[in-house]
Amino acid sequence: MTERSVAPRTRAPAYQERLRVLLVEDDEGDAFLVRELLHEADAPFDLRVATSLREARGLLPGIHCVLLDLGLPDAEGIDGLRKLLAVAGSAAVCVLTGRSDEHLGVDAVAEGAQDYLVKGQVDGVLLTRALRYAVERKRADENAQRLREVELRQAESARLERGLLPQPLMSTDRVAVHTFYRSGRAMGLLGGDFFDVVQVGDNKLQVIVGDVCGHSVDEAALGVELRVAWRALVLAGVPDDAILGSLEQVLMSERRAREVFATVASITLDLDVGRAVVRLAGHPPPVLLSGGRVGPVEARTGIVLGVSPKPTPATEVELSGDDWSLLMYTDGLIEGHTGVGNERLDVTGLCALLEEPAAQAVPLPALPAWLVGRAEHANGGPLADDVAMLLITRGNGR
Repeated sequence: MTERSVAPRTRAPAYQERLRVLLVEDDEGDAFLVRELLHEADAPFDLRVATSLREARGLLPGIHCVLLDLGLPDAEGIDGLRKLLAVAGSAAVCVLTGRSDEHLGVDAVAEGAQDYLVKGQVDGVLLTRALRYAVERKRADENAQRLREVELRQAESARLERGLLPQPLMSTDRVAVHTFYRSGRAMGLLGGDFFDVVQVGDNKLQVIVGDVCGHSVDEAALGVELRVAWRALVLAGVPDDAILGSLEQVLMSERRAREVFATVASITLDLDVGRAVVRLAGHPPPVLLSGGRVGPVEARTGIVLGVSPKPTPATEVELSGDDWSLLMYTDGLIEGHTGVGNERLDVTGLCALLEEPAAQAVPLPALPAWLVGRAEHANGGPLADDVAMLLITRGNGR
């Protein structure tokens, strides 16, 4: 920077934000000149100086912008820039080039620098403006990246939702199926909860609700695989008592770790005879609403899928009359607190909610959402886990 042209002393406009700048320059004369340029422009910057890339690494925390000389003793040219960018984090980077290697500035921007300056061709105001613009461009780039990440998560969530929460595959009008899902995590990404309904024959329905342990995309993807595998097994005509065993084989072959398991509640509904065959693999029981009464289905519970493979017990339940509802749900609905010490809502509390007079006035399609609202109110805030529900109704179900 020893050849700089002399420009009239001009003050830069005052900015509210004071920026912290790190100059990485081994030439004392050039470092002094940068200080003078910023002083002459009355720039609201705090300047620190490092004479090597190694020294600069320890000074990076809290820095808004790095002004990097491309000729350092321990980092030369674009290779030095790459090493700095790898550790710069959210700091913007501007490079300094000489007149003879101005082309390096263009290459530096292509590598990820926000701007380049040619030694001897900048005054204080230009330097101040370049550093501040570099910081703003870096922030704009980070904001755009965050927006892209949000859009990708939303698209991913939409794909997972189509896999986990399909439209019921049924044509009968003898029952209605109302579905509900709410994510319990930030960003609204789906967890491993899934459900499905498939009609087999004229008046027989196969229904499943399941929950893969964990809350990451891996568990959601595994939930999709299990849901798709279950539908394929049902449509292929696999005997009812063999479906969950086959589903467990899929789980054990596709899971990322041996400790991953799933809970499942499945029901085979025979609408002609008014009977349900319930199979519970470590899952909370369905709730039956019939004749003005509410209570959990008294069904035997087997072990969760993926721990110790063994047949899941089946329990037959009579569905008398033409006026009943079955509520199937994942445990996220009943694990919230009730506001009384550490007491959880649990199945008993869920049945108590359904027995409230206010519940009787809620239209059946809106009942799952109403239940979640009441559970969140008792919990004192949003439920921590995902909630999936299926409400199968015949008649008005009250």
